[in-house]
Amino acid sequence: MSDFSTVLTKVNDNYFPMIERQLTGNGIEMDQYAKSCVLNAISAINTALDAKGISWNDNQLDRSNITQTLIQVASLRLNAAASPREVYFQVRNIKVKVDGKDEWKKQIEMGIEGDGNDAILARFGRDVKKVGQFWLVREGDDFTYPKYTGFDVVPPTWTPKGKGDVVRIVYPIMKTDGTVEFHIAERDDVTRNMIAHMNNNMMNETFGICTDRFKATPDQRKQIAAKKAEILNRANQLGLAALSDPDLQPYISPAWTEPQSRESMLIRKMRNNVVKKIPKDFGNAFVELTYQEAADETYSEVKREIEQHANGEIIDIDPPAGAPEQPEPEKPQQQSEPQSEGDVRNVEMDFSGDVPPIDGKPGF
Repeated sequence: MSDFSTVLTKVNDNYFPMIERQLTGNGIEMDQYAKSCVLNAISAINTALDAKGISWNDNQLDRSNITQTLIQVASLRLNAAASPREVYFQVRNIKVKVDGKDEWKKQIEMGIEGDGNDAILARFGRDVKKVGQFWLVREGDDFTYPKYTGFDVVPPTWTPKGKGDVVRIVYPIMKTDGTVEFHIAERDDVTRNMIAHMNNNMMNETFGICTDRFKATPDQRKQIAAKKAEILNRANQLGLAALSDPDLQPYISPAWTEPQSRESMLIRKMRNNVVKKIPKDFGNAFVELTYQEAADETYSEVKREIEQHANGEIIDIDPPAGAPEQPEPEKPQQQSEPQSEGDVRNVEMDFSGDVPPIDGKPGF
């Protein structure tokens, strides 16, 4: 066996000990399947980096973000190699403040696929014994809704015809007491997801009123808010027909509007709307927080907004006349190592070394 490590082996050797310490410190045992999920995630992240021509040793790569992402994968046990895929990774450029200056960093962004949400529901669903195969009910199908009388349920009926767009999705859920529940998501309800998506896309939009929303005057901010409300109200009135409106498409991502991906996106959102509202019991506060960070799109957007613009504007306030001067706080000494084994936020990875070319590509 060769005496040198491949790129992925060196990455595994650097990340695994930190991830295991972090999970163990939060009362989570990293079993063999969780380790397999991390390995598959590292391989998938490597593929995403290769597609962008980025190496693991790139100075612009936010490696602490990768650590956090792998912790999410391990705690939620999401498998990037499963078929259908449970989780995916993509590279995103973000602007951060470093010593008061804007710098661009490359971050790995994780997204949970529909089957990943199903896996989380099956694993952590409260009193859930089995998650049945979901029903894709189309326009031309025969379908009757369930009926509820007290604790008695008359199940829905579905006769597939295979014609038309998917108008609703039904999840049969078997509980631990043997009862079966039917959770339904309607196509029209995805309008709320679309409007939230548009609102996020317009976060930095100024509509030509000013050049930078962070430098806008109070009157300009009111004008921007009024324009956003006008656009969102129009989208709400049109419903999903807004996806075909040329005036609204600039504020909607192509994955929603392009014909080849639109239906898949709507199905994915319907599935998410069902699965996310079913109660879950993670049994661990750390895992629950990890799930919120990974699954809540609004939480992710707000977090990204804070990371990009935190401390971006200095507020200078003069103290009132006669007020005593406050002494300047002592500056804490910089530490070269993490403050504890569980603190991995500032750990720098070293993937340098004598790594010969792999498949014709240079090493680090």
